[in-house]
Amino acid sequence: MNTGLQRVMKKSLQILACSLCLMAPVASHAERLKDLANVQGVRENQLIGYGLVVGLDGSGDQTTQTPFTVQSIVSMLQQLGVNLPPGTSLQLKNVAAVMVTTALPAFAQPGQTLDITVSSMGNAKSLRGGTLLMTPLKGADGQIYAMAQGNVVVGGAGAAANGSKAQVNHLSVGRISSGATVERAVMNDLAQGDTVTLELKESDFSTASMVVDAVNKRFGPQTASAMDGRVIRVRAPAENDARVSFLGALQSIDVTPAQVSAKVIMNARTGSVVMNQAVTLDTCAVSHGNLSVTIDTQPVISQPAPLSGGQTVVAQQSQIQINQQPGKVILLKNSASLADVVKALNSIGATPQDLLAILQAMKAAGSLRAELEII
Repeated sequence: MNTGLQRVMKKSLQILACSLCLMAPVASHAERLKDLANVQGVRENQLIGYGLVVGLDGSGDQTTQTPFTVQSIVSMLQQLGVNLPPGTSLQLKNVAAVMVTTALPAFAQPGQTLDITVSSMGNAKSLRGGTLLMTPLKGADGQIYAMAQGNVVVGGAGAAANGSKAQVNHLSVGRISSGATVERAVMNDLAQGDTVTLELKESDFSTASMVVDAVNKRFGPQTASAMDGRVIRVRAPAENDARVSFLGALQSIDVTPAQVSAKVIMNARTGSVVMNQAVTLDTCAVSHGNLSVTIDTQPVISQPAPLSGGQTVVAQQSQIQINQQPGKVILLKNSASLADVVKALNSIGATPQDLLAILQAMKAAGSLRAELEII
């Protein structure tokens, strides 16, 4: 076989291989089950407490305007055995009343430490350099689950003098790393019964069905069953050690979720518009133009003639100007991909605020194949 024929055959094989690669189906993106669903009962619990921050450098609450700060100081001193004479007026500058918040993670045990956030609730100028006194943190049931105390770290700085002020970042909120100690554990029913319940983060019947198929394929038939579009019941071992291992393997299963529904999220305050990949357009025509109204008011002073006994009168003279930019009709063709939708909307040349109204009109006309959600 001559060299030329070998080159032709080699080139033909390369073209055939490339064609087969293009014809092969594109693998869908799979996600771990732990990213799609939560285990019912495995959750955080919010904690809150009221406390005092002391040791501030004159930047605390103005006690005349925050009487609760004075009441808290008097109550604390009484518990420490210090009784103030009746009618004592405290003028404190180094104390601030604060709210302490944190989240108690699942399976937290007594002795575990938590990071806490300390926020001023009065008119303190800064919490920088302050120390949080022992503060009980309570749950929604009113029970104390942790105790907080420590030095507040504020990620900012500020200075003021003679009416001038300079500030970097926020000074009335700080954090204390490992500032709270868990005192009570939250009971959970994860180890009870012979089943565990999974809750999808987004309700979707197709995704729920795919999760059930993936779990049954991994652990055997009848292991999982869907209760509805969000809740999935899974049979699990009764022993704690075996159940933990089972849940670890369960959350590591790869599941290809169903395609999300087409949705356009619009923020009416900032003018932001976000679309997902499923958004499509039908052919439509859009006419866009801008209308602006300008009102300019100038004071006009009417001065009376000399010795006339009249008074000077100030009047307002307004000029109103209306400008309307000529609009043009733009044809938006059928768009089957997000890239085409973005290109079509960019061709309109509208501002983000105008785009909100245009998308709403396109939805009303039936040309926008997506759900509009305004936040």
